[in-house]
Amino acid sequence: MKSSDLRKKFLNFFEERDHKIVPSSSLVPKDDPSVLLTTAGMQQFKSYYLGTANPETDFGSKNTATVQKSFRTSDIEGVGDDTHLTFFEMLGNFSFGGYWKKEAIKYAIEFLESELKIDHNRIHSTYFAGAEGIPADSVSLAELKNYFDDSKIVPQGRGDNFWGPTGDQGPCGPTVEFYVDGTEIWNVVFNEFYCKLDKTLVPIEGTGGVRGIDTGMGLERLSVVMQAKKNVFETDLFASLTKDFPPIEDRVARIILDHFRAAVFLISDGVAPSNKDRGYILRRLLRRAFMYAKINNFPAEGPKNFIIDLINLYKEQYPELESNQQRILDVIYDERKKFGASIDLGLKQFEKSYQADAQFVTGKAVFDLVTTFGFPKELVEEIAKQKNVQVDWPEFEQEFQKHQELSRSASAGMFKGGLADNSEKVVRLHTATHLMNAALRKVLGTNVWQKGSNITEERTRFDFAHGEKLKDEQKAEVEKLVNEWIARDLIVKRDTMPLAGARELDAIGVFGEKYPDTVSIYTIYDPKSDEIISREFCGGPHVEHTGVIGKFKIQKEEAVSAGVRRIKATIE
Repeated sequence: MKSSDLRKKFLNFFEERDHKIVPSSSLVPKDDPSVLLTTAGMQQFKSYYLGTANPETDFGSKNTATVQKSFRTSDIEGVGDDTHLTFFEMLGNFSFGGYWKKEAIKYAIEFLESELKIDHNRIHSTYFAGAEGIPADSVSLAELKNYFDDSKIVPQGRGDNFWGPTGDQGPCGPTVEFYVDGTEIWNVVFNEFYCKLDKTLVPIEGTGGVRGIDTGMGLERLSVVMQAKKNVFETDLFASLTKDFPPIEDRVARIILDHFRAAVFLISDGVAPSNKDRGYILRRLLRRAFMYAKINNFPAEGPKNFIIDLINLYKEQYPELESNQQRILDVIYDERKKFGASIDLGLKQFEKSYQADAQFVTGKAVFDLVTTFGFPKELVEEIAKQKNVQVDWPEFEQEFQKHQELSRSASAGMFKGGLADNSEKVVRLHTATHLMNAALRKVLGTNVWQKGSNITEERTRFDFAHGEKLKDEQKAEVEKLVNEWIARDLIVKRDTMPLAGARELDAIGVFGEKYPDTVSIYTIYDPKSDEIISREFCGGPHVEHTGVIGKFKIQKEEAVSAGVRRIKATIE
């Protein structure tokens, strides 16, 4: 069954059951600063669960269904295997104070078995068995027993069958999940709780909201099952797009496919490449795809035909892709032009590192390439493999461990980092250092990564990865940006969250540092526009708003070692 038919069958099934069909919202969330991108179908409906909007007024029904464009940055590094994607489509049905668990479970089983004709014996389910003071979902268990033997109903804990809020707080609740041949197909969430900022749960109806149904079924995974394929890249959502690819290994083809597909949808929804927030995500995807295309001998004219084929594949469901086609091509080619010089420079640097012995390159040379030019290690591995060059990876790991030791020392305030004390001026300088880091990345590019810092009452000392001396105009621009941000009196907010959540928000930290499962994140943002200026892993302390920092001034900029620069700055 074609993916286009699956979309239609899903929407028709729920329309026949009194659901209003609602178009996909943009990948750029509207009025939701808690997330950078739309990660789930329920995001556009949060206000209806919270009771601040009326679905019957807006849709003429308490029940809706969508095919939602979705994006999760946490999966970028996993792309290349059989399952991971950044962009994906989520089929979902929703109810806001309408039907409840019995009907939601019934609809799911009817759609899988009656509509899609999936054999009952291929399906099993899971439910929330209770954990950490939250009672078991006995209502769902009783309903599942009407359809499945006990052997087909698997109890799970909070990590598997309790859906948390989208963002720092919001609706959440237990889930029932359906699997086909061991593959998770459908997640049915019962939003009966509200998760507060301190992570405590309260009944959502006690907050003025309504309990509701929130389901999600990934179109890509469903296509694998219905088309009897081994992985998502063999389905009709991808298979026709590789006809002009040169011979390359599957992993590389999948990265290029995923990243360009995701980029096309981001650009269509108004995202432009930049060095922060959504723009940085887009830039990272495009440059990663360009790099793989470059070292795998893709045609010099670039991906134009591939992009047009991709748009044609999706334009029936998302007509905005066709109307935005020229802008999509212009943005991609403009970014390719900007990044082309960096690719060539990095490749030349790699070639220099093994000219003396064409079969071997030192680990230190590779480490400098990774930290100075921003080449991911995996791409260095790819280049070395293609050029039949051996890399001293043990030495690379030694260099990396040295760097981690320096980072740990920095965190402890022993060397190249840390705060001398918690005095008022040190705290102001600490926040100014976060702003300086953000300004450096904006002026010099995202190849800038913190290598260490040390802050006293006299000055902040900040070490960062960059390959050349800063020009006077670059230093002036950094100073200007920091002082503008100080003058705007931005809010400084601390959040504690799981590491995965911080990664999804693209919080930055010390290069190579390993962080615990729960981390502290400081975000500096404009409360008037919700523009995020800085978001970093940090233990604090910081000022509460930037207007108290004072005037920022760079005193000195110098080299520390190959590929590492140091700035000393103060505030007045």
